[in-house]
Amino acid sequence: MLPDQSYKTKSFNLHGLEGISDKTIDMHLSLYEGYVKATNALQGRIAEFLRDGQVDQEEFPAYSELTRRLGFEFNGMVLHEYYFENLTPKASRKPESTSAFLRCAEASFGTFDRWKTDFISVGKIRGVGWAICFQDPSTGHLSNHWVTLHEHGTVAGFQPVLVMDVWEHAFLLDYSPAERGQYISAFFSNINWRVVDRRVSSDTPHVRAA
Repeated sequence: MLPDQSYKTKSFNLHGLEGISDKTIDMHLSLYEGYVKATNALQGRIAEFLRDGQVDQEEFPAYSELTRRLGFEFNGMVLHEYYFENLTPKASRKPESTSAFLRCAEASFGTFDRWKTDFISVGKIRGVGWAICFQDPSTGHLSNHWVTLHEHGTVAGFQPVLVMDVWEHAFLLDYSPAERGQYISAFFSNINWRVVDRRVSSDTPHVRAA
C-alpha cells in the first residue's frame, strides 16, 4: 500500500436515534475507528513484505496470516460504514410508494412485508454477525443473507443494499442478548430509506419503473 492509499475514518452524526442510545453509537463508532486503523496497519505491514517485489520463504507464514486477517478488518470497516450510512434519526417507517427498493422487494418477495419478515428472521439467527440484503446485479432481485465474521458469507458480486449489525456490541448497552428482537425493531425505526434507495441499481428489469 502506498502512503496516499490509507483509509480515513468517516464521520457519522447519529445521535438521537430511536431505541439505540447515543452511548451505544459512541461506543460503536469507536469500534469502527479501530477497524480503520487495523486495516491501514495491516496493509502497511503487507506492503513491507512486498517492498522487494516478492515474499521469501521465511516471511511467507507471517505474510499469509496478515493477509487472512486483512479480510476480517477490511470487511469490518466497510460493513460498519454501510451500517452507519443506512441509519438516520429522522427516519420514515417504510419506503415511499415510488421507491426503487420497494419495487424491487415486491418483485423479489411478492410483498414488502414478506421481504421484511425474511430480513428480520435472518437477523435473529443464533450467533453474532450481520443481516445483509443484497441485490443481484444481473437480475435486480433482492436476497437476505447471514454474514458472520465480516468476510464469511458475503455473496461475490452482489451489492449490499441494507446492512444490519447484529454483533452484540451493536445493542448490548441497550438490550440484553435475549432482547435482540427489540434491537431489530429499533433498527427498523431508524432506517434511512433514501440511502437504501440510492444503493439499488435501477438498470435491471425488475427495478425499472413500469
